[in-house]
Amino acid sequence: MPDDPLAHVVAALEAERDALHARLAGLAEDMAGFFEASRDSNADDEHDPEGQTIAFERAQLSAVTEQTRRHLAEVEEALARVADGSYGRCEVCGRPIPPARLEVRPMARTCVEHAPGRR
Repeated sequence: MPDDPLAHVVAALEAERDALHARLAGLAEDMAGFFEASRDSNADDEHDPEGQTIAFERAQLSAVTEQTRRHLAEVEEALARVADGSYGRCEVCGRPIPPARLEVRPMARTCVEHAPGRR
C-alpha cells in the first residue's frame, strides 16, 4: 500500500503549528514581563527617558504576536483543507496548485495566477 502523498505536508504543517504555539507562549511571557516591570512604576511614556523605548518595544511585540497568530491561523486552515480533501486546489479556479508552489508555501490557497496581489 503506497504512503499517503500528503503525509509529509501534514507532518510539516503540524510541526509548524507546534512551533507557532510555542512562539506565542514565549511572546505572551515577554508581554507579561513588560506589564509586570511597569506595574509598580509611576512613569509615563512621555516623561520617562526609557518610556518611549519601552512603548516601542511593547508595540513591536504586539505586532509580532498578531503576525504569529495570523500565520498560525493559515497553518490551521491548511490542515483543515487536508482533512476535508480540498488541499492543493485553487479556491478560485479549482485547478491543482503546482507542487512547487505548495513546497514553497504549503499554506497556499490559490494557484499563482489567482494569488492575491496579482493582476
